[in-house]
Amino acid sequence: MAEVIFDADERLWLLTTATTSYALRLDDSDVPKHVYWGPALTIGQVASIKVPVLSKISSVDGITDEELLVEGGSRFDAPSLQVKFSDGTRAFEWKYVDHTVDDGHLAIRFTDRHYPLEVVLHYRIGAGTDVIERWTTLRHTGADDPITLLRTDSASWFLPYRSGYQVTHTIGGWASEFRTQETPVPYGETVFTSRRGTSSHQANPFLFVHAGDEVWSGALAWSGSWRITLRHTANGQTSFTGGFGHEGLSWRLNPGEEWETPVFAGLYSADGLEAASRRWHAYVRNHVLPHADETRPVVYNSWEATEFDVNVTNQKNLAARAAELGCELFVMDDGWFGGRTHDAAGLGDWTVNLSRFPGGLNPLIAEVHRLGMRFGLWVEPEMVNPDSELYRRHPDWVMHMPNRTRTTMRNQLVLNFARTDVAEWAHKWLDQLVGQHEIDFLKWDMNRSFSEAGWPAGADQDRLWLDHVRHVYAIIDRLRADHPGLRIEACSGGGGRIDLGMLARTDQAWISDNTDALQRIDIQRGYSLIYPARTMSAWVTDSPNPFTGRAVPLAFRFHVAMAGVLGIGGNLLNWSSSDLAEARELLSQYKEIRHVVQHGVQYQLSAGPVTGVQYVLGKEVVVLLWRPTVNFGLPQLPVRLKALDPAARYSTGSAEYDGAVLLHHGFEPALPAGDYASAMLHFTEVTPS
Repeated sequence: MAEVIFDADERLWLLTTATTSYALRLDDSDVPKHVYWGPALTIGQVASIKVPVLSKISSVDGITDEELLVEGGSRFDAPSLQVKFSDGTRAFEWKYVDHTVDDGHLAIRFTDRHYPLEVVLHYRIGAGTDVIERWTTLRHTGADDPITLLRTDSASWFLPYRSGYQVTHTIGGWASEFRTQETPVPYGETVFTSRRGTSSHQANPFLFVHAGDEVWSGALAWSGSWRITLRHTANGQTSFTGGFGHEGLSWRLNPGEEWETPVFAGLYSADGLEAASRRWHAYVRNHVLPHADETRPVVYNSWEATEFDVNVTNQKNLAARAAELGCELFVMDDGWFGGRTHDAAGLGDWTVNLSRFPGGLNPLIAEVHRLGMRFGLWVEPEMVNPDSELYRRHPDWVMHMPNRTRTTMRNQLVLNFARTDVAEWAHKWLDQLVGQHEIDFLKWDMNRSFSEAGWPAGADQDRLWLDHVRHVYAIIDRLRADHPGLRIEACSGGGGRIDLGMLARTDQAWISDNTDALQRIDIQRGYSLIYPARTMSAWVTDSPNPFTGRAVPLAFRFHVAMAGVLGIGGNLLNWSSSDLAEARELLSQYKEIRHVVQHGVQYQLSAGPVTGVQYVLGKEVVVLLWRPTVNFGLPQLPVRLKALDPAARYSTGSAEYDGAVLLHHGFEPALPAGDYASAMLHFTEVTPS
């Protein structure tokens, strides 16, 4: 049970999560000091930790155990909070004011000892989770000059002394997102960051720091530029701090104004990296997603079939094929609006192209609904082509700087959503689009990074990096409030903007434009380090794959995509009758097991050349296995399952197994011969006769 206890004599707070404890205290100078983060302790046990270990180190080394490391005094590590007052003073000195506790939310209020700045440290625990949400608010309590904010991280997280810390995170690029990296934690400061205006393809705002089976992890709920600094000092202290923005940016805090940082959530796990991932999955499902209890439909998306050559006829033909397969949501992608006949024109002109859709969208939508499917539409509200009516009318609406070239990427410029007039324009046309048509689903794309992120008329230039994202959030929040049936997929040229902040506002995520089934195995595994299968869109597309040219059997493509929210993205008009029949059967199988995949507990499997994933929900177990290549001369290793009842029996319908055997010895899967072999098995716990 989530609980916050305060020991007034010790000036000590203890936060109790489902299975762990977190503690901090005030020292004699009112500095909030980290005390403990690990397995559950009582308030008395934590109180016996009279002095944090770090404070025993010579003061020459400086203060390193501060809950939010500030600049000033004998502090020499990367600060979490940097401010500059009007007279040039940059240091901050803590003065405790009070604290409040409300339903698992602890807020500790401080002021500076001289200057008019209030700092509140927030901690929140949700029921049934070990994740602690932390963020910070700053308030200018004076009436005169603004305060300059140079760095405002959400939280610092301190780890106990351990030897051999490793850090696990992801790297990547467009169409190669979520590549997992594990390295020793080096001495000094390691910075994980995005300076792109999005959480980015190149990195994702989470990390796991681990020693043995103990894992301390953090994830930032922010969809713009971000920075996480992993600190490892020469005296052995390890910590990480993170928040929005990146180096070189600053903001003004005006008198009376409040500044709130995004949540930087943390999780301790004592049973390994994979178990930590499962705890993050449960947190996302139970505390982040807006409709976590829903089971996501099977989608068909028309992009790879038609690209920009869309019209009412080919979309209806594709919809008919998709409905025959059993798809439940038809999404028309790019090319339906303005002069958007290729990627260099029309973006920003969000009116239906009547030469392609003479009756507008409604005839197609009506046909899709008649076929028993929901209707979805691709949009990219934050972008504009220079060759568009919108840009010709409002060239000042894009991010730009005086006397600097407006850099195009993908033939696009970025609309400045920090401007309220641009944000209101975007909300208006989106609201009308959804409200005037029976649109059930939006695929919200965002295909390029920020450049020339300026605003000549703006008073506080660097706030663009933050206010753009905040206005994107606000638009999505308003759309969902006004259209409760609307569901949204997060997309940014694939996985370029996936994080806890975006998942709090969307229902699923398009994690990569790369649909090659073989490469998808690694992309999906990296994504699953922190994000659950319930959020992961995964398509079956044509073979040879349009990205890699790799030819892969249809069953293998399906079995890889079944590991998340299944979708179809190939050109069904060119599929053979045998492929369509096989796809219909595989899709039907997915519908029988998707509740387990999307809502169950996930486990990674490996047995020689065979890898896979297992899901457990109640008495049901789903196993997906993939063997890309055959290794001649090597026996097939048994696949050992996880988290079963050793005393139970499990049936696939055609065979029964003892739980203990599946756990401790495993079974040899009946995979097809040759490369790219795969299988899906659905086990059910049975009562012995």
